[in-house]
Amino acid sequence: MTEDIRLVIITGMSGAGKTVAMQSFEDLGYFCIDNMPPSLLPKFWDLVRESGKLSKIALVIDLRSRAFYDEIVRMLNDVAVHGTMNAQVLFLDASDEELVSRYKETRRSHPLARNGRVIEGIQRERDLLAPIRQAAQLVIDTTKLSPRKLREEIFHNYETTNVQLFHIEVVSFGFKYGLPIDADIVMDVRFLPNPYYLPALREQTGLDEPVYDYVMQQPQTEEFYQRFLSLLTAIVPGYQKEGKSNLTIAIGCTGGQHRSVALAQRIGQALGDAYPVHVTHRDIEKRKESANRS
Repeated sequence: MTEDIRLVIITGMSGAGKTVAMQSFEDLGYFCIDNMPPSLLPKFWDLVRESGKLSKIALVIDLRSRAFYDEIVRMLNDVAVHGTMNAQVLFLDASDEELVSRYKETRRSHPLARNGRVIEGIQRERDLLAPIRQAAQLVIDTTKLSPRKLREEIFHNYETTNVQLFHIEVVSFGFKYGLPIDADIVMDVRFLPNPYYLPALREQTGLDEPVYDYVMQQPQTEEFYQRFLSLLTAIVPGYQKEGKSNLTIAIGCTGGQHRSVALAQRIGQALGDAYPVHVTHRDIEKRKESANRS
């Protein structure tokens, strides 16, 4: 049976926010497809049913598939009769004035007004979409919604209790190999004593107990750790409130082998008490790899 598969069809007025909606559903763990031709829906559904691997699907269908509206209403009626899936239509709308403003800002042509006024295309589209709007289970008016507010509205209506949206990535790295380009917060710990200069510790990493203990036993390490953790504790909820799905904290030392690794481990463990956290060490093996090549 496939009643446990959830299908959301995202449609609505051009310029009303379908791209933001699809990105939001991706963050909710949905398998998303943009602009699928309606004629392929039955075959796609057969593949989904046979595979048994997809439980949440979101399809964006818009005026690029102009023939879909009657077909989609018929398909949803069939679904309701045969109980083949849990399907819903999300319709995104906005006022004519707001849509005109958005088109003028982006300098795009309306798909139904290639050679005419934008407002004429909007009015034609509104007439065309009236039946599907009436059939929609949820209509969201985005006239006064920012992308972040639209995202929050979708989360409110479609988030399930078992989905963890926000998570933290803690990454250690070596400055000599460059900054992580995806970092939101970068902290430099090269001011701490470097285990590299101790022959007994040089070949080890911050994952090894002797190196970890050496780094953490330094008085300046403990002071830094407490202050940095306090800062993160204060600011991370703000990132979460602003709608970020993940936060990347990068901690760097010279080579990314000793100090940054040890501190990334400790920071990750501490933050893991409150958030889903994944710790990676980007450059931990770089020096060994370089030595092997030379």
